[in-house]
Amino acid sequence: MVKKFSMLAIAGLLALPVMASASAGKAPQDLTAKIDALSRELDALKAQLAQQNETITEYGDKVDDMDELLEEKSESWDLAARFKFYGDFRARMDYYRADSLFPAGTPLLMAGMNPATGMPVFAGVSQGDAENDTIFTNRFRLNMRVKATENVEFKGRLAMYKAWGMQTTPQGLGNGYPVFDGSVSRQPSDSALYVDRAFLNWNNIGGMPIWFSIGRRPTTDGPPAHIRMGNDTRMATPIAYMDYPFDGISLGYAYAWGNDMLGTGRIRFCYGRGFENGLQLDNQLNKMDDTDFAGFSWDVLKSGNRFMNIQAFGVYNLFSYPDFQSDFVNFGAAFPQDQGGFGPRKDLGNFYHTSAVYMDKVADLNFFLAGGWSHSDPNGNGIFNDFAGMMQGLTGPNTDSEDGYSVYAGIRYDIDSIGLKLGAEYNYGSQYWVSFSPGHDDLYQSKLATRGNAYELYLIYDLPTGEAISKYAKTFVRLGWQYYDYNYAGGFDWNMKPYDLDDDRQTLQAMGLNPVESANQVYLTFEAYF
Repeated sequence: MVKKFSMLAIAGLLALPVMASASAGKAPQDLTAKIDALSRELDALKAQLAQQNETITEYGDKVDDMDELLEEKSESWDLAARFKFYGDFRARMDYYRADSLFPAGTPLLMAGMNPATGMPVFAGVSQGDAENDTIFTNRFRLNMRVKATENVEFKGRLAMYKAWGMQTTPQGLGNGYPVFDGSVSRQPSDSALYVDRAFLNWNNIGGMPIWFSIGRRPTTDGPPAHIRMGNDTRMATPIAYMDYPFDGISLGYAYAWGNDMLGTGRIRFCYGRGFENGLQLDNQLNKMDDTDFAGFSWDVLKSGNRFMNIQAFGVYNLFSYPDFQSDFVNFGAAFPQDQGGFGPRKDLGNFYHTSAVYMDKVADLNFFLAGGWSHSDPNGNGIFNDFAGMMQGLTGPNTDSEDGYSVYAGIRYDIDSIGLKLGAEYNYGSQYWVSFSPGHDDLYQSKLATRGNAYELYLIYDLPTGEAISKYAKTFVRLGWQYYDYNYAGGFDWNMKPYDLDDDRQTLQAMGLNPVESANQVYLTFEAYF
């Protein structure tokens, strides 16, 4: 519009001579006045045009500033969008009662013989059964994952797990062991967030289905634990017999069978450290070696719900007991066994473990079958030592290899129309069976470490809490009952001989031991994944 006005003004000026000729009769002063008026109009138009140009320039600068701001914001948004966060929270209530082998008041710990009567003299008495009518716990876990490059990804999980009213581990939890590296974040302690998992995956190495992983391993709640825990997918690499947080590496290869029945598979070669010996002195007594894990985990096949895994590993330079989280506890643990301690920490030899699991789903019925074998290979310090015989000078450390086995089976029936799942599980462990499961989720005793029989019945109910906000979202309650029926003493322990609770009652009484004979546990949870 401004340009049109300017052209008209110029055209008008050019036409002045013609107009002057046509109106030769008019006075010269009239023409001068008109020229002055047109000049003023032209100056006004120029000023208006300059003002509009300034406005356009100002808006242009603002647009440029907005572009720069958007570029800065988009970089921040991209940085944030690369991180995926998801997690879960669980509130749980448990009732637990353990029936001991000897009732309250039974004489324990033989101190000698009465020369007058020839009867044993005992130094103490049994405290009887143990019960906790209610214990409440909170567990919060936050998962994260982010890619550093196209083929390198970080995965991590922070966890807080504590008992209500406590900032320490309540008495009797964790198989009687205080918190150590193999149970941290898996056993109630304080309200701190601990690094539960943290590892890097380098995938697609050389353009092939090969990956390398290093860090704090995803080695807890492995299959088939996810079935009774209300999860739809596998939560860890190893079978549940190896429920042990540790740091290590793995190298894996993935493949496809080429048909739908067998689906895909993958094999991993794994290495980890269960105990770091630290600096050792030349003349130090009871020198310790590092305790290392090494083996493989082979997903033979995976097709839909059908899954089969075989795993085998060795534990090299097995410790007599772990390094506990508290220096005070470590000090007390080093006391001699007759003073309530474990004695000096020492290497015991090697241990070998093999297990397998097969699971599938037919219609609404989930089922699995698993089995495990453990084999000890002691050094001169012995494994499964008969301390009663050693105290009497009748025998020395047990340097013989011992074999143990376990069977584990379970079913779960899903009634999707009402959001209800009903399950049952059973497992059995032999006398010398060892399950490496200090990271278990059974609160008091690892049921898979039972030397005897363990039963569990449970239900899972999906709560009608509205539409899911994310793909991870679900809310449910779990109600379950566990029953432990022990045939032998011990569980997650390889130091002492697993004494028969029927045949070795007098031996256990003389040693001052009162092991659990049976136990009942009832639990109720309220859980949300987000």
